Amino acid sequence: MAEPLSDPMSELLMGMRLDGIRYRRIQIARPRGVRFGPREDDPSDEGRAQFHFVARGEVFLQSPSGELLRLGPGDAALLPRGGIHALLSDPGQPGQDLDDFAARTLCAQVEAVRACDAECCPMTGAVVFSGCMSFDLGGMQPLVALMPEVMSVATLIDRTPEILPMLEAMEREACAERAGFAAILARLADVVAASILRGWVENGCGEASGWVQALRDPRLGRALAALHRDPGRDWTVAELAGLAGASRSVFAERFLAATGTTPLRYLVGLRMRLATRWIGRDRLPIDIVADRLGYASQAAFSRAFKRVTGQSPGAVRSTLPAA
Repeated sequence: MAEPLSDPMSELLMGMRLDGIRYRRIQIARPRGVRFGPREDDPSDEGRAQFHFVARGEVFLQSPSGELLRLGPGDAALLPRGGIHALLSDPGQPGQDLDDFAARTLCAQVEAVRACDAECCPMTGAVVFSGCMSFDLGGMQPLVALMPEVMSVATLIDRTPEILPMLEAMEREACAERAGFAAILARLADVVAASILRGWVENGCGEASGWVQALRDPRLGRALAALHRDPGRDWTVAELAGLAGASRSVFAERFLAATGTTPLRYLVGLRMRLATRWIGRDRLPIDIVADRLGYASQAAFSRAFKRVTGQSPGAVRSTLPAA
């Protein structure tokens, strides 16, 4: 019996990492708005994903582009690229920076924030559980730029009803505040956010085209999956064309039309994205990274890295936070 063909998109997403950095249980009561995103004096949240779950009440999510989305109890939204956005008690309500509100520690990585007047009853207004997340697709990072600005869990309910118990559990934990609720909420938030991403991929990646179409094309998808599986191999265009079942010239033309670059330039870019992650976040020794990516020496790798990124490997390590 023939083995089932693997889906290159699903195969490559196996390396996805979505790690929570910090979470907040936020009480928002009229007239208040909370603004999220990097600040000029603290750009540490730049490019990080943001997740919001409404456990009680109603808020309006104002996206980085200014669009408003109403979120009621049980609703969740993921902003894969983060950006400056706000949760508002009412449309048109100005937002105030999240860090301007008083916060108290609930447990490691989780805080409680009151975005309301001091005399406000804890049972009034909306309760939102928010997470700032490190979203890493490694060599698949170009996919993030193709994702919608805001991804809602509402689009998943019909196709994946199994997500409902997780949303109901988040609602109970956020409202009841039982022992250990903050840590449980953080883990559930990670799972729901990852489910939103997976649902987008399984639904055909929305209106994304070009690079995603290349992954969906059996002729190109097999070659792209092979590059991501073994980026350290000394690939030739002829070998990749063979995987795609096409001539060298036809494959190169289709690859360029779909991705905007040549196969070997794509491979170099993939290697440098992986190298940046391994050196900066994972703190791997530079010689190990060079060997993994198929370079004959650390010097050869460093020259290629600086040519593509404009920085030396050591400079990247000094500017990126560790995991």
